[in-house]
Amino acid sequence: MKTAAAFALLVASTQAAPHYTFPKLAGTSDWSSVRQTANFQSNGPVTDVNSDAIRCYQRAAGGAPDTTQVKAGGQITWVANPSIYHPGALSAYMAKVPSGKTAADFDGSGNVWFKVYQDMPTASGGQYTWPSNGKAEISFTIPQCLAEGDYLFRIEHVALHSASAAGGAQFYISCAQVHVSGGSSGAAQPGGLVSFPGAYKATDPGIMINIYNNGGKEYQPAGPKVFTC
Repeated sequence: MKTAAAFALLVASTQAAPHYTFPKLAGTSDWSSVRQTANFQSNGPVTDVNSDAIRCYQRAAGGAPDTTQVKAGGQITWVANPSIYHPGALSAYMAKVPSGKTAADFDGSGNVWFKVYQDMPTASGGQYTWPSNGKAEISFTIPQCLAEGDYLFRIEHVALHSASAAGGAQFYISCAQVHVSGGSSGAAQPGGLVSFPGAYKATDPGIMINIYNNGGKEYQPAGPKVFTC
């Protein structure tokens, strides 16, 4: 019985190992300025793009204890735990916190999110290969032209290894609370704002796809275009 139980535990551990979280920004501790996600122990993904979990995958309502200071035009680095194991598309979104609220008490609802990064794969032999695969840290540049203030910064990695049918894509998501300083005096107003849920459909070509037999087509990311200053 002990042997069987040990084997079952090993199998469960092995199956869970490929999953991952994004628990912190570099230079901070786990879940300090990043809102603790519902998968903080299981590392499991979100698979329903119509669920509220697709926004920040929060374990509970409310904000994180801290807000990280960042500079417009500077970099922000997310740390994965253990690493980005599955092949798939990496993107990042930001949402300006409305007047009268702070990053800690804004839930990110409504058409407030704009995309600030989207990676693209290389294609060879009908298969895609993504630059984020296997990485434990990913850095992004904060747009120089953003207005100063509090924002939510959302990282999303959609694992596409089992995405040939609707609902097969796996979303690994976290939201950090940041305060942007040093922005442009003539701050741009980002366009292409979307909501989560609402930005994606399960059948979007960047979400329902066979990445191992793509017919040589260019990958079509889900969601809006990347905002540029």
